[in-house]
Amino acid sequence: MSKKDIHPIFERLLQREDRQKRLGQQSKVLWLTGLSGSGKSTIALTLERMLFENGFFAQVLDGDNIRSGINNNLSFSMEDRQENIRRIAEVSRLYLHSGIIAINCFISPTKAIRAFARDIIGAEDFLEIYINAPLDVCESRDVKGLYQKARRGELKEFTGIDSPYEAPEQPDLEIRTDQATIEEATEMLYRFLLPQIQIKN
Repeated sequence: MSKKDIHPIFERLLQREDRQKRLGQQSKVLWLTGLSGSGKSTIALTLERMLFENGFFAQVLDGDNIRSGINNNLSFSMEDRQENIRRIAEVSRLYLHSGIIAINCFISPTKAIRAFARDIIGAEDFLEIYINAPLDVCESRDVKGLYQKARRGELKEFTGIDSPYEAPEQPDLEIRTDQATIEEATEMLYRFLLPQIQIKN
């Protein structure tokens, strides 16, 4: 089968607006970027729970639930990182059109990779959130011992050690997790997000 044999049925599907109305929210894609240990996943999970308790429906996507499943055949080379992000962005776009708020927490280390994701999802629905913590703080939180392995040379192409991280220059929101508790950081993100997901009358 070739691509010419694939016949899209998008026009027969329920539309995004229908799904958003049913869920009582406007869907968005939050893209949490930052070093390993900066707090991305912890904030994402706390935010998901906060949204749920306030009547919103969200889904967290992170390295654990993506790389153990749909992307378990990918390495950490730059080429595979780009493919990792491409697949995540495509899944996020499906969530977006289902009316769901997607909360993505991925290092996504380069500006080009994040721009690539933004292009797939659509700039109007892509919210880049920089979860910022200094490298030494991230290393001190290294519960999995990843930084130690990278320092010993046992883990290659580890972001922040032997692979670069390019910080966002103009994120939609920056949260310094070395200066705020998880609760404070999550509240900051929730209040930023709320006006963008509420249905406008």
